[in-house]
Amino acid sequence: MKAAICERYGPPDVEHVVTIDRPVPDDHEVLVKIRATTVNRTDCGHRRGTPIFLRLFTGLWRPKAKILGCELAGEVEAVGGGVRQFAPGDRVFGATADGMGTHAQYVCMREDGALATMPANMTFDEAASVCIGMIQALTCLRPIGPRAGQRILIYGASGSIGTAAVQLAKHFGAHVTAVCNTKNLEVVGSLGADVVIDYTVHDFTRNGETYDIIFDAVGKHSYRRCRGSLVGDGYFAVADMGFLLQNPLLALLTSITKNRRVKLPQLRGADARTDVLLLKELIEAGRYRAVIDRRYPLEDVVDASTYVETEQKTGNVVLTISHDPV
Repeated sequence: MKAAICERYGPPDVEHVVTIDRPVPDDHEVLVKIRATTVNRTDCGHRRGTPIFLRLFTGLWRPKAKILGCELAGEVEAVGGGVRQFAPGDRVFGATADGMGTHAQYVCMREDGALATMPANMTFDEAASVCIGMIQALTCLRPIGPRAGQRILIYGASGSIGTAAVQLAKHFGAHVTAVCNTKNLEVVGSLGADVVIDYTVHDFTRNGETYDIIFDAVGKHSYRRCRGSLVGDGYFAVADMGFLLQNPLLALLTSITKNRRVKLPQLRGADARTDVLLLKELIEAGRYRAVIDRRYPLEDVVDASTYVETEQKTGNVVLTISHDPV
């Protein structure tokens, strides 16, 4: 099979397409023929080996996982022993348990992992682009427990996590203020945001408004900067690993004072499959949709990664995976 592999840390061109053996599913695994996947910030960070402390888990000198890619949509090609939930030919979408492996034509996944049959009203490209942003947004919002009527501000509302957070916040019944740049005002508004702020024109920390929750989906703001825009019992959350060195201490201190608290993300675990099933339900009910900026073939993964690293993408960047006729 064809796969884009990354054998050392570095810029986008360290990832290159080669031919390797197709994986074989173990018991309780399914082999998925991938039709589409994505390139996102997680992939780029893993490829660069940043933040540097994450190399304790991903490999000190070179990546342990050589095939990047976190999410996918495709068809079940084969199943291992004991599989009951899926059968060959099923159209599926989801995210890999270890966050890697989908920049390839095939991948093996646990049947009880973050995998579900595709929503009937989605293409492969659309289905491949919805899982990771939604799961990562939920890991930040779920510990807070957003409620109907709350005022939530989402900074970086036009990216993969941000577009997911806007739609999830509306699902929770919140009043949503979304912050993005000029070119994305219309698309973010179309996702249901009640107020959209252009950060190139207005600084939300100086507008005199306060919010129950401020969620920085791109890691551009500090708690110190946002604190004055929170109500007394409000919460600040950020979806960026670079802040995890300082935020645990802030979370501890603010949990004691119970005033304008920092909330840490909930580590992804057993809830991942539940999250994918919730996502499928929302999509089929017409309450959640994919946002795709660009599409590239797998062979152009370097170009796709280069574009993602401009930090100007809207929603998601999709890799389409071709399969030669048998």
